[in-house]
Amino acid sequence: MSFFKKIFSKEKKETLDKGLEKTKSSFFSKLSKAVAGKAKVDDDVLDNLEEVLVSSDVGVETTLKIIDRIEERVSRDKYLGTDELNQILREEIAGLLSETNTGDETDFTIPAKTKPYVLMVVGVNGVGKTTTIGKLASQFKKKGLKVVLGAADTFRAAAIDQLQVWADRTDVPIVRQEMGSDPASVAFDTVQSGVNQDADVIIIDTAGRLHNKVNLMNELTKIKRVMQKVVPNAPHDVLLVLDGSTGQNAFEQAKQFTKATEVTSLAVTKLDGTAKGGVVIGISDQFQIPVKYIGVGEGIDDLQVFNKHEFVDSFFK
Repeated sequence: MSFFKKIFSKEKKETLDKGLEKTKSSFFSKLSKAVAGKAKVDDDVLDNLEEVLVSSDVGVETTLKIIDRIEERVSRDKYLGTDELNQILREEIAGLLSETNTGDETDFTIPAKTKPYVLMVVGVNGVGKTTTIGKLASQFKKKGLKVVLGAADTFRAAAIDQLQVWADRTDVPIVRQEMGSDPASVAFDTVQSGVNQDADVIIIDTAGRLHNKVNLMNELTKIKRVMQKVVPNAPHDVLLVLDGSTGQNAFEQAKQFTKATEVTSLAVTKLDGTAKGGVVIGISDQFQIPVKYIGVGEGIDDLQVFNKHEFVDSFFK
């Protein structure tokens, strides 16, 4: 346990533990019933475990992978007690997360030789996209980095105004135009402004409309193209924000967005208000996209860098 405690500060770990409390208690309540009266892991226990994982929003495909791995260990070790199941599950879930290069970071960082670092944020309305951008701006600023925000979600006046609130709150500059303006034009102006201001990080908000994937795809492609006129490799990261409390619906959103654009990282929000935290494991595994950030509370510091060791530790604590 000491290994886990060394990674995050005590306060950060307590926030994570508290944020995952509903997921953990729901999972272990189901797990206890699954192994009740059983001394060893047999077919019945594995069937029950499969049900527990699926109902915890880990997802069917990822659940089957985990069950297969445990079956291998059962056949290899011949006798596996149910009291060992927690540790085995913990190891296998951490192993799965490792395969997507997920969760090795411990703090908010950007690549050392990339300046400005351009981050394009995508996701449907209501998932906490703008709030995530505001919290990211705050965290990067705390690290002494200069941040510029771009309000390229011009489809809704509320989105522009909400990002302005976060810009004011974190005291970082924002580039905005009127509602209905060309999002690519806002993105171009933002990147140009960021370069002129010698910014370290440029974060671009985009509209989250999924009803017409072709339009979304064209819009995001155009935004990327105009940004590259100023910074050749922009964006350096396309961050998809998903609402963890929606469970399987988050899988569907991830599927639609990965079809519409190249997503390079994930942020999973609202984990504190739900028992569906298993969705982090399933989405990371199925889409093979690293989870970079998780939201475990309302506070400005409750957006955390996702670390698989800390997550699994809190999940199985």
